[in-house]
Amino acid sequence: MKKILIANRGEIALRVMKTAKKMGISTVAVFSEADRNAPHVRFADEAVCIGEAPSNKSYLLGDKIIEVALKLNVDGIHPGYGFLSENADFAEAVEKKGLTFIGPKSKAIRIMGSKLAAKEAVKAYNIPMVPGIDEAITDVAKAHEIANEIGYPVLIKASAGGGGKGMRIVEKEEDLESQMKRAISEATSAFGDGSVFVEKYVTSPRHIEIQVMADTHGNVLHFFERECSIQRRHQKVVEEAPSSVLTPELRQEMGIAATKVAEACDYVGAGTVEFLMDADLNFYFLEMNTRLQVEHPVTELISGVDLVELQIKVARGEELPLKQEDLKIHGHAMELRVYAEDPLNDFLPSVGNLEVYKLPVGEGIRVDNGFEEGMDIPIYYDPMLSKLITYGETREETIELILDAIQNYKVKGVQTTLPFGTFVFKHDAFRSGNFDTHFVKNYYSPEILEQENKDEAEIAAMVALYQYLEDQKTVKLPSN
Repeated sequence: MKKILIANRGEIALRVMKTAKKMGISTVAVFSEADRNAPHVRFADEAVCIGEAPSNKSYLLGDKIIEVALKLNVDGIHPGYGFLSENADFAEAVEKKGLTFIGPKSKAIRIMGSKLAAKEAVKAYNIPMVPGIDEAITDVAKAHEIANEIGYPVLIKASAGGGGKGMRIVEKEEDLESQMKRAISEATSAFGDGSVFVEKYVTSPRHIEIQVMADTHGNVLHFFERECSIQRRHQKVVEEAPSSVLTPELRQEMGIAATKVAEACDYVGAGTVEFLMDADLNFYFLEMNTRLQVEHPVTELISGVDLVELQIKVARGEELPLKQEDLKIHGHAMELRVYAEDPLNDFLPSVGNLEVYKLPVGEGIRVDNGFEEGMDIPIYYDPMLSKLITYGETREETIELILDAIQNYKVKGVQTTLPFGTFVFKHDAFRSGNFDTHFVKNYYSPEILEQENKDEAEIAAMVALYQYLEDQKTVKLPSN
C-alpha cells in the first residue's frame, strides 16, 4: 500500500495522515469548498475538492470519492469516523472497484449496523444482553406487553440509529404510548426507519467500551476498556482509560466477551464493542461500532500501540504483530472533546472566527487538532475543534494534567466545552470515580458553571491586587 485517500476532514484526517507519513505511505485529502484552507488539505501530498460545503454535496459522495481514488491510483481508502465510515454500501463499492477499504468488510458493517441483527449475531456466544425484545416493532400494544413483562422503567430505542435519536426512557405505563409514538416519529425522520425495540432500562448505567482489533488470519485482540459515561445528549464528551471501577477479573471477562462479538461477524480491523454496566457491575452488550472511535487516543496511550498503524497493516493482509499476553495497561489517560459549543446555552453549536487559538503543550499532553488561529468554524459539520488528551502514571496525576492543559488552551471568538471540562475534572463525583451516564443531569447546570467562573475571576483579581500591593511596598533605593 503506497498511497491512501482519507475520506474525512479535520482532526481525524490529520491523525490518519500522520501515521501514513510515518509508514512511508503518501496521502490524498478530499475537501469541500468550506475546507479549502483547512490544515488536513495542506498536510496531504495531494488534495482534491469534491464539492460544496454541505456534507451531502461533498464528504458523503461515495461515488465521487471512489472516482478520485481511481484517478489518482490510490491503493486504499481510510474513512475515519462519521460520514461514510459505517456505510456498508460504500465499503462494498470500494471493494468492488479493487481498492482496499481500511476497515471491516461490508458484511460486518451491515450486521453490526442494525442493533437487532447485532443481537441476533452474538446470541449464540453467551454474551449478556439487557432483558427485552429481540425484534423491531412499531406496535404500541406489543410494546405494552413487553414492558409489563420486563418491568418499568424501560428504554425505547431506534433499531436503525444512534446518537440518542429515537430514544426514550419510560418510567410508567401511562407514558408508554406517547413516548413510543415520539420515538417512532423521530427514528423515521432521522433514519427513514421507525422500528424500535423495547428493553429494560438500566438505572445508574455506566458506558464501558472495549477496543478490539482483528486480522484476516483469525486473530482477535482486545486493548482494554474506555470509560465513556460523561455524556451530554447521549453523546460522549469525556473519556478515560482504564475505567476506575473494573477489577482485573472483570476486565478480562469483558475483553473476552468483546472478542467473541468480533468473531460473531467475522470482523476485520479496528472496532469497539460497547457495554452498559449497572450499579452491581453486571455488564450487557449494547452495540458494536465498526470503525475507529473518536476516543481511540486514550487506548493508544495506555497500551503503547498506534491503532491506525495496525488498521493499515491489517488492511494490507498482515498478521497482527502482537499477542494478547503482550498487551499491558501502563498509566492512565483522559480525553476531553473540545467542541465549539456553548455549555451555558444547552451545548448549542457556537459558530464564529477563531480570533485566538493556542494549544497547550508539554509532557503528557497530546492534542489531536484540526483547526488553526484565524479560521472560521463551518456550520455544516460536527462542531469538534480538537481532542485534548493527557497521560500520567496515575488517575490523579492525569486529572491535574488535564486541568492545567485546559488553562493553557486559549480560545477567543467562539464558546467551547473547555469550561465544562474543568467542571467535570474538578467535581468530587468524577474524582472519586463514583459517577454514571446521568452525571450531567445530576450535577451540572449553566448556573453552577457561571458561578464557578465568577468565583475564579474574583480570586484571580484578588491575587493580582495582592501582588500589586506587595510590589508597591518594595523599597526603591535612590541611585547614586
